[in-house]
Parts: sequence; C-alpha cells; structure tokens
Amino acid sequence: MSRTAAAPAVPTHCPYCALQCAMSLSSPGPAATSAVPEVSGRDFPTNRGGLCRKGWTSAELLAHPGRLTAPLMRADDGELRPVSWEAALQRVAAEVRRAQARHGKDAVGVFGGGGLTNEKAYLLGKFARIALGTSRIDYNGRFCMSSAAAAGTRAFGLDRGLPFPVADLAGADTVLLLGSNVAETMPPFVAHLAGARAAGGLIVVDPRRTATAALADDGAGLHLQPAPHTDLVLLLGLAHVVVAEGLAAHDYLADRAARDTPGEGPDALARSVAPWWPERVQSATGVPATLVRETARRLAQSARTGSCYILTGRGVEQHADGTDTATAAINLALLLGLPGSRRGGYGTLTGQGNGQGGREHGQKADQLPGYRKITDPDARQHVARVWDVPEASIPGPGLPAVELLASLGKPASEGPAGQTKAGGVRCLFVHGANPAVSAPDATAVLAGLRALDFLVVCDFFLSETAREADVVLPVLQWAEEEGTMTNLEGRVLRRRRATAPPPGARSELWIMHRLAALLGAPSSFPEDPREVFEELRAASAGGPADYSGITYERLDAGEALHWPCPAGAPGAGRGQGKARLFLDRFAHPDGRARIVPVRPSTPAGAPAGPAHRPAPALFQLATGRLLEHYQSGAQTRRVASLAAAQPEVRLEIHPASAARLGIADGAWVAVRRAGAAGSADAPGAGPEVRCRAQVTAEVRPDTVFLPFHFPGPGAANRVTEQRTDPISGMPEFKTTRVLVVPLPQDRTGPVPSVRGALPALVPVPSKEAPR
Repeated sequence: MSRTAAAPAVPTHCPYCALQCAMSLSSPGPAATSAVPEVSGRDFPTNRGGLCRKGWTSAELLAHPGRLTAPLMRADDGELRPVSWEAALQRVAAEVRRAQARHGKDAVGVFGGGGLTNEKAYLLGKFARIALGTSRIDYNGRFCMSSAAAAGTRAFGLDRGLPFPVADLAGADTVLLLGSNVAETMPPFVAHLAGARAAGGLIVVDPRRTATAALADDGAGLHLQPAPHTDLVLLLGLAHVVVAEGLAAHDYLADRAARDTPGEGPDALARSVAPWWPERVQSATGVPATLVRETARRLAQSARTGSCYILTGRGVEQHADGTDTATAAINLALLLGLPGSRRGGYGTLTGQGNGQGGREHGQKADQLPGYRKITDPDARQHVARVWDVPEASIPGPGLPAVELLASLGKPASEGPAGQTKAGGVRCLFVHGANPAVSAPDATAVLAGLRALDFLVVCDFFLSETAREADVVLPVLQWAEEEGTMTNLEGRVLRRRRATAPPPGARSELWIMHRLAALLGAPSSFPEDPREVFEELRAASAGGPADYSGITYERLDAGEALHWPCPAGAPGAGRGQGKARLFLDRFAHPDGRARIVPVRPSTPAGAPAGPAHRPAPALFQLATGRLLEHYQSGAQTRRVASLAAAQPEVRLEIHPASAARLGIADGAWVAVRRAGAAGSADAPGAGPEVRCRAQVTAEVRPDTVFLPFHFPGPGAANRVTEQRTDPISGMPEFKTTRVLVVPLPQDRTGPVPSVRGALPALVPVPSKEAPR
C-alpha cells in the first residue's frame, strides 16, 4: 500500500518579534489529528535553531475557530453581520467619499502596524496619500521605536536598530543593556549574551529585577536598579566618570565626531556632564556611587581592550524625554569610541516583527519610501515619478500617532480671529494594530473610535478595536502570504506562504487594489507582492533605506541582504549591502557623528515620582510585556497554552508596599492615575485598572508594574498618559503616577461594551473572483 508523500517543509520566519527567528512549517501528515502545521526551529544567525514558546505555538492560530472568514458590517440593530466582499468594499468606498465631501481629504485617516510586511507597509502609505489623498497616516511603531529612531538619526544621520549583525554580540565581553527584558521578550537573544556573562560583563539597567536582570547573578555581571525615570541621570553619571577619569577615546572623537556646531561636540558634552558626579547620581537614582564608577570603568576598559556594546530598549525610550535618554546612551557610546567600530557599537532592540521595515517605507506621518523625509523636495519628486503622479498631489506631513488618535471624531472649531480650525479624522482605517488596547489613555482612544462616523478594521481575529468597527475585513495571517520583513539588524527576509488561507480571507494588497479602483485613484496598486516589492525597490532607490539591489530571487537563493543595498553600485554598496554600518563614516554629509548634550527634564535631576512623596498609596507605574504574550495579546491570548500560563493581568507590587496598604497576594486592587498634585489627596477622576495583586520583591517599593496585553478593566493603558516626547512623538508609557487602592470583591466585575456582544458568525458565500 503506497503512502502519500508529505509536502516539504516551508522555510519562513516567526510572526512575532523583530528577532524574526527562522522556522519551518510542515503540513500535517495523512495521519494527523489536527489541521495545525508543524513548527520546527531552523538554524539562523539570530536564533540558532531555537524558538520561544510564542514561536513554537504560532501555527495554532492558523486553524483557530475564532478566525474571521467573511467581511462583517454593522447592521441597523447595532450588531456586526456577515456580508459579501462586494457589499463591504462598496460601503467603505462610499463612506470615504462622504467623509471627504463633508470635511475634506484629511477627514480620512489610516493607522498601520509594525507587523505588516514591507510590501503592505509600502502600499498602505501609497494608498493613504494617493488613493485617499490624506496626510493622516501613522502607525503603532510610534509607540515602539520612535525615540531611538529620532536619536539615531540625530547622532548618526541614519536610523537602523542594530547597525551590526546580532551575532557580533557573541564576541563581546561587556554588554550594557538598558531597559530591555530580552529573556522574556525575545528569549533566543539571550544566547548572544553568553560571552559577556562568562566574562562577568553583562550589565542590566532596569528598575525591576526581571528575568534578564537575573542573568547577571552569580558573577555574570551587574544589575543597576535606578528609580523610575532616572535612566538619563544614570547615563550622564557614567559619562561623567568616563570624562573625569580620562577614559574617553580621544583619538576616535577627534577623527569621527563633529566639533564645529555651537553647543555640540565632545567639549560641550564634557561640560554638560560635569555636574553629575557619582554621589549626586546616587541621590537621584538610588544606584550606589561605587556601582556607577565600577560600571563606567568596566565599559571603558572593555572598549579599549575587549569588545563592548551598549543596547537600549523600550524601558529607557518610552518616555516623554525618550529621545534625549537614547541620545545620552549614544553619547556614552561615542565617548567610548564604539559606534562604527569592529570591537563594539551602539544599537537599539527593535520590538515588533517588522518594526524596522515598517517605518522605512511610508507608514510614518513624516516619511516616504526609502526612509525619505516627506518635506524633502527631491524625495517628493523621486517618489512622484515612481508613482506617476504630480509631486503636488502627495500630501505633506501628517500627525504622529497620539495626536492622530486624539483627533478622532473631533468636529471643526473656531480658532483665533474667527478662523475655522479643521476638524479631526472622521473615517479611520486600522491595519495590523489594536489601539483600543495598545494606545496610551486607551479609554479616551476608545471614546474617539466610537465618535467616528465610520471605522474599518482589517484583521484576522475580532480584536477589541475590530469590535468597535462599522466594517471588519478578514485578512491573511503570516503563513498564508508572501512578502518580506526586515529584522532588527536591517536584514531583509522572505516570508513564504506555507498553508492555504480560509476561502473568505483576502490579502490587504488585494483590498487596497480593489478600493483604489472603486475610488478612481491614479497610479497603480498591485495585488501581487512581488510586483509591489519591485515598485518598493524603485521608490527606495537612492534613499537612506535603499532596497533597490534586493530581489526575491536573491532572497530565495539564501543571500544575506542588509540595507542599504543599492542596485548596481560599485564597492561596498553592491552585493549583500551593509551588515555593519558606519565603519568608514557616519551618514551625515561630513561623515561625522553628532554629539548633542542633553539634560534631565527636572532642574535637579531628581525623580519627581513617589520616592519623594509622602502618600503611601502613590507609585510610579511601569508597563511592559510578559514571556507568554505579545503586544495587545490579540493573538497570544487565543493560544490555549499561553493563556493558561498567563490568563489575567496582575499588578506587581513590592511586599513592603503591599503590607503598608493591606494588600494580600491575589487580592483585587484598583490602579488609578494620580491627580495633578501627585498625592492621595488629589486622585484623578479618570478611568482605573482593576486587577489582582502579585506581591513580589522584583519591583522597587516605589514602583508597580502592569503588563499591557489585556483588555477591558485590566487594560494597563487605561491609566497611561497621552503626554509625548516633543521630538519623536513617543508616549510616556513607563512612569505614570498612580494610586493603588484595595478593592472589595463586589467591585471587580467586567465593564460591559456599549456596542453589545457579537453574534455567531455564519459564513456567507462570496461571488467575487478569486484572489
């Protein structure tokens, strides 16, 4: 009796974080009891064959019973009902025309995501600006990489998360890791820290004693535990020691740093850090002066004789001064001679799967493809030629994410001298994001979504944002589509189709193609990913993020291709692109790095938080991720094993603080944003988070921690603020002042949705042509 041969495993990459671990997917065999493809790790420089538990379970979502398989439209009774694709797209096009006829082009907005392929991110930016004619586009990467991107661009003239291959870290004897819990957010990354741990040189900076901080135990390194929002002061203190003790790389600075800009350069930096001697830093941060000196000396010694890297993550970047804090880390790295060196460097750990590529090709409010500035006349003319449209038809800069979301549903108003101030977005497209959970001040965002005239969401599950939509369009999951992604080291990767999608789901490229036709848009909107990528290559050519030398054929042949990778350029610009940036020069016109002195936002540099407040219930709230979950949890909360391991949100609180407030482990508490006075006598009148307490010594007594993966009453972002960094637009996610109050059991019930429950979904046959 013959057996049917199993289909070959399809090589692809994990759909979650920017490490983009390599994996293979195999179709279930004839005797399989499940329709779920089999996942196996694949040897690759970033993950060396390993996967985290999210990666191992990623294929389970492909056969999930909650998968959307037909468009949904809100009916007259307020419920979402299945409809045909033709009806859904006709309705969307009509609502776009209606909103723009009444309120202007910018009444339509687009909110994208850092998990979209390069092709979808590129076409979404083009769709917004050409098919919709709106400037109102931004994406959830604004909540992730914007501060580090702004700091890197300011210092180096170019932003790439890691300007070196992640495998280079294996040779390091010292790694300073600030504000990143890689042991939980990207576990395979930990293998790259083995050399630093063996040399006793893993230095972790985090107010919490995370799983990553624990890696520095037993002589493997140091854990510096500063008070919340004092990372900038700590970095200034480290730079002070380097300067004061003559440890700076003076020859490097003379050769590679600019000096002719007033207020900038090595001399200006030395003056700016002079007030931050270790004992003063200790008083502001709580980090002992001895550890400040020990850390600075270790970094300098390693930079001279070993291999040293400084890496930042969201913990030091998701602040209203996140750009300056990332800049302080870059300044320290420049003092030590690390960026552009073969013996070390500075990098930032990109979070979302395509957080790098997603910000290069037009999703950002101020960017055109190839990481070009939308205000640059030459950039506009180049892209207009590729798109075959008049340059003037490309809108100017839009609004960064927080401002965009704050404008939802806002009517026009009367401004100064009787002038009419334009209203906000009235019709919104959401692709690959769940702002109802992930955005700061999520309650206000939810109110904005409900104030819209029309909301259309593209998703494969009914996320919390999709539940608010007027139309939901079911799209493909990662293993059902072709495309490319760009990982944290700037390496472009192939995403390959490994399984067939449900009959009713469609590619977002197909959706934009159809809608552009219905709207009578100029230019072309291909639905084939290869065709889109060819256009992306042309649009990016000559830009900072040049993909023109990258092709599907080269990627499919297994070439390691990093941007910038120009087509046909001689020398280093040809071949595999640049895995290591800045070896010869930085990206500023003169080839030199910019050293921009920064200072704390409070005059004395002391934390303005609860460490200096008398109210015993007042804390600094930090938000972050858990090992089992990813982003808003819209995917991982649907994986049974992950949800069972972390089924609900819990507030981490120190035992001393819990005892003082009479809070037992597992007891219900309310977390409320503090009022302007920052004390228990001035509580905010806004929303609160309701959850159980987890009493743990892993947080400081002045700090509490909430993961942001959960919706409803337990959504951490109900109490985070809309305050943003003035340079990057990054929200203040890490230091919201909150009150923690014990709750009686009868006050812990769920908050009902004003839109009602979703009925059972019945598939509707589609008469449209196949994809």
